[in-house]
Amino acid sequence: MGSSLVIVESPAKARTINRYLGKGYTVKASMGHVRDLPKKELAVDVDNDFAPTYQLIDDKKKVVQELRRIAAKSDAIYIATDPDREGEAIGWHLVQLLEEKKAPKQVYRVLLEEITKPGIERAFANRQELDLDKVNAQQARRILDRLVGYKLSPLLWDKVRRGISAGRVQSVALRLVVDREREIEAFVTEEYWSITASLESDSPPPFDAKLHRKSGDEVKIGDEDAAQAILGELQGAAWGVAKIDSKKRRRRPKPPFTTPQLQQAAYRRIGSSVRRTMMLAQQLYEGIDIGDEAPVGLITYMRTDSTRVADVAISEAREVIGKRFGAESVPNKPRVFKAGKAAQEAHEAIRPTSAARTPQAMKKYLDKDQYRMYELIWQRFVASQMADALYDTTAVDIAAGDYTFRASGSILRFAGFLAAYADLEKKPDDDSEAASETDRLLPPLSEGDALKLLDIAPKQHFTQPPPRFSEAILVRELERNGIGRPSTYADILSKLRNRAYANVEDKRFHPSELGTTVTDLLVQNFGRILDINYTARVEERLDDIEAGKEGWVTALDRFWDRFTKELKTAEKEMRNVKREETPTEEVCDKCGKPMVIKFGRFGRFIACTGYPECKNTKKIAKGADGEDKIEDKPAPEPTGEKCPKCETGQLVRRTGRFGPFVGCGDFPKCRYIKPKTIGIKCPKCSNGDLSEKRTKKRRTFFGCTEYPDCDFATWRRPVPIACPTCKHPFLEIKKAKDLPDELVCPQEDCEYATEAAETIGVPE
Repeated sequence: MGSSLVIVESPAKARTINRYLGKGYTVKASMGHVRDLPKKELAVDVDNDFAPTYQLIDDKKKVVQELRRIAAKSDAIYIATDPDREGEAIGWHLVQLLEEKKAPKQVYRVLLEEITKPGIERAFANRQELDLDKVNAQQARRILDRLVGYKLSPLLWDKVRRGISAGRVQSVALRLVVDREREIEAFVTEEYWSITASLESDSPPPFDAKLHRKSGDEVKIGDEDAAQAILGELQGAAWGVAKIDSKKRRRRPKPPFTTPQLQQAAYRRIGSSVRRTMMLAQQLYEGIDIGDEAPVGLITYMRTDSTRVADVAISEAREVIGKRFGAESVPNKPRVFKAGKAAQEAHEAIRPTSAARTPQAMKKYLDKDQYRMYELIWQRFVASQMADALYDTTAVDIAAGDYTFRASGSILRFAGFLAAYADLEKKPDDDSEAASETDRLLPPLSEGDALKLLDIAPKQHFTQPPPRFSEAILVRELERNGIGRPSTYADILSKLRNRAYANVEDKRFHPSELGTTVTDLLVQNFGRILDINYTARVEERLDDIEAGKEGWVTALDRFWDRFTKELKTAEKEMRNVKREETPTEEVCDKCGKPMVIKFGRFGRFIACTGYPECKNTKKIAKGADGEDKIEDKPAPEPTGEKCPKCETGQLVRRTGRFGPFVGCGDFPKCRYIKPKTIGIKCPKCSNGDLSEKRTKKRRTFFGCTEYPDCDFATWRRPVPIACPTCKHPFLEIKKAKDLPDELVCPQEDCEYATEAAETIGVPE
């Protein structure tokens, strides 16, 4: 038997699969995408059926060389990348690159929904060809996003400021954030009151009832005077039970997790960000060492919008439920959940690969965060196949003169699925604790029973504006509107956080002034692209391309024809915010000339009209009352150190356009800026320290403070942790699109790499 090359994305996945396949197979990782559109050019020939020009990613050259070397000796290649569009596209690009060097004729696609021995055997037994419709759908999305980004961004550079960007989905997500902020600003708070009576019958316990109606009509209490008037009318009233409504209520379990549902639940229940949730789920999917067994994938593929579950998994879950929770917790028939119309039914929901691997049994093999994530997924899946929870509910209407008060209570008679997954999640709209299902007891009551009033109290309330978006709420909103797909949510949120369009305060998205301005300009000039419903329809068309219902060139051609017309109109008619100047009553305190409001890199500011002779500027900030407030620049703060460059000036702390820094107080005569060191010695000269620097294009890198005598530099952020393998004094953070960050050794001959850089507190 000849040898075969199996290609996956990550080293962890490769290690797990290699243990199961054994001899005859060489399993290697591509480390994600190996080809992409080049960053510095459009690379799409719009006049030639949108033909893309791909290039090999720089840091993947050695990876591809090794794959070519192994492929040349192999009889077959198995593409075992993730079972989605991105995985299909990675596989297609790999085949293209390998064929350039006469790769083997036999190329197979294997879809690993779960990385277990049965899952791997099943995938290899059902090997197939690469799905070109999936490849075309991914390619259409990539080209569409490139066209929008590369055409809108230069327009914004000209009209707003250089260096900012726009994206097809990113800009729509930002619009949601901006629109929500405007809702909050426009919200008018209204006062209202409630009245609660504490009552007692002949039998304990006492209970509360709230004012419900007057003479059959709903009661609205607008202020304290109205509340006090009602209390006056209730003076001396007789209290008694007018009506009792008792019934039994069933509560069904939710389906197992889809990707967005997992992201939301993990955020609310265990405080995990969307990005971290996907990283932890990836680790559980790719394989964990569990004792004497080979590494095994503990969950199925984690990027899915399907709620389908394999029959064998349902059977195993029902068996586990019967043993663990009792036969009465197993419903008569397996549950089947209805999926949304966009769901890819070839996938399953996110579930444990074996329900028999309980969280308690896996705990010793997992770190704290992995355990909490696995427990959440396991509980939700097992609960989805359990019996309904049963309640006795009672609503009691209590008469007091012309007024009716209402008390309600419920008693949990049978826990059903709640024994596995209590579902006491925080409310998605306000993050307050949801009402629990603990018993709320009412005393034995009968219609006509007299009641004793123990106390009655009014309470003031105020209506609240809609909340700003947390990660969980924004993912829910994107999902609800059909914007993006499971594999894109983490990237969308990451772009909002990492760019100057929105800030995250108290775990909520606040649009910046720049973000609001750009959104308004795009909505005014590209209303179609910024329309939420249109963005959802684009996602549906991409699904149609994947299903083979529409050609990708046809879809792009339809979009491009309208977009070019909108672009030409916007070039002429879009407001030029960069050149706008709004007069103010402010006078420059340096030269006496009038000052105007201009728009700069970080929003509006006050500038002297005497520029460039006078460069005096002032910040505009929002005051506590929401009004604009002009802020003078803080005076430089002396550090007590002498400038090492001019040796006459003193070093001072200042705040510049890119944040605080230490520089010479004799600026502009001396332009010395103290390097921002990161606590790591230069590995090349051993004399200097590594410091954070920026190129002329504001790209961050790390170099030696002894430059130009020492030219050591690296793009990746060094971390003061010695390599466990070769003892190199530091590791570096390696970032890759759609994959978790890795800590890697910078030594070329050392292959040490580990995921989860966040777990050790590594800074961004």
